[in-house]
Parts: sequence; structure tokens; C-alpha cells
Amino acid sequence: MVTALDHVIVACTDPDFAAAELESTLGLRAGGGGRHDAHGTYNRLIWLGDSYVELMGVFDPALAADSWWGAHISRLLGDAPAAYAGVAFATNDLAADVDRLRGMGSPISDPVAGQRARPDGDVVRWRIGRLPAPDPELGLMFLIEHDTSAAEWRPADRATRAAEQHPGGTAGRLVRLELPVTDVRSTTLRLVRELGLQFRPSLAGRGARDTSLGAQTLRLSPAAPVPTMTIRAGRQATNTVLLGCRWELLTVSDL
Repeated sequence: MVTALDHVIVACTDPDFAAAELESTLGLRAGGGGRHDAHGTYNRLIWLGDSYVELMGVFDPALAADSWWGAHISRLLGDAPAAYAGVAFATNDLAADVDRLRGMGSPISDPVAGQRARPDGDVVRWRIGRLPAPDPELGLMFLIEHDTSAAEWRPADRATRAAEQHPGGTAGRLVRLELPVTDVRSTTLRLVRELGLQFRPSLAGRGARDTSLGAQTLRLSPAAPVPTMTIRAGRQATNTVLLGCRWELLTVSDL
């Protein structure tokens, strides 16, 4: 079943520069990353517990052009130096979810294995179930199941990550992702069929609808000007637009 917002993807012409800007402006420190050698892309990761923001760039345009996600990243970067690109949902049983969704009429793919080589030589591995093409408003959307015997998802890795603090003084956690949509009703119906997400009217009002994913929320809103990530990550509340997204940082007392 879908258990969490796994990660939010932000396309960047220079992930290293974007990481430095986020740390200097918001106090969000990016950890390592690596290369998707078969896709022509590379990344830096801002860990927020077991969720993260992926700053993704292109190192080989030819490889990216033949990649289902690389082509999307390249298209976005043709219009702006940075932009929201998509969201992945964590699942603890991808095969069962794919079977269930296929029964509901979803066009989701068979589970597909992937991996990323880190600079230290260790390898991150996962399996995904993806939709045939990026959503016109929501971008890349897919289910992901991490290999808990590989890098970054072993019990020791997760325990170390849970204790890490950002420069702002707290361990960051992704609380909510709010995405702007033109027609909330049609989008929610599509996501029910394609990904099995169930929405309810949002307490935020304005025609928005929410779905809960563990302790996190995905919100679809006709009133949101840009994609917004709400993160518990500091001693001081902050609200600013960077990299084509709004970053809303909350303190513990704000929750």
C-alpha cells in the first residue's frame, strides 16, 4: 500500500548551485546524490527523514532524450533554470499495488528495477510502477519501493538519517505538498483511478482537496500559484519562492 510522499523532484540546470542556494537561504542542507547513468541525469538530495527533495539535472542530453524521466526534465529546463518536476509515492508492496490498480483500470506499468551509483561507489536500488507519461499539470507521478538491503535504505542508514539535523537546528520533515490544478474534481478522479489515492475536501477551503499519506498530506488546489512544499525544519518560520516552488518552513510550535 502507499505509505508516504517518498520524494518531490525539482528540475535544476545546476543541482549543486541549487543545493547551495537552499542551504544559504533556508538552512536546508543537501546530502549526497549520484548519477543515473542510463538516463543522463544526476542529483543532490535534501533528506527530510525518509522523504526527500531531489534536485535533478541533466549531464547527457542525448541519454536524457531517450529516458522517460530525463526527457521530462530536459523539457522543463528548456523553459526555466528550475521547476517542479514531479512526485513519487512510497509503497511497501509494489507488486500488490500494481495488481490492485490494474484491476481499477490504471495504466500503471509493471514493476521496473532501477539504480543509482553514489560517488562513494555504493549503489541505491529500487523498483517503480509508473504512468505512461507525465501528467500535464502534476508532472512525473509514480510508485516506488526501495531495496532495504541496498544503500540509503538499510536500517543503519535510516537511523543515522533520522538523527541528522539541518543547519536550522532541527531534523527536517516533509509535512505537505500542495500542487496547483485547474480542475480539482477531474484531477482527483484521475488519481483515484491511476494511483488509488482517495481525496476529501480540504480544511484549507478554496476548493482544495487533500489525501493523507501516513503523517503527510498531498493537496490539490485551484488557488495555489506555484507548487508548495511545507517542511518542519527550523527554529524560524519562513515562506519564500525558490527554484520555481514555494518553500514553507514551519517550526515545531507551528504544527
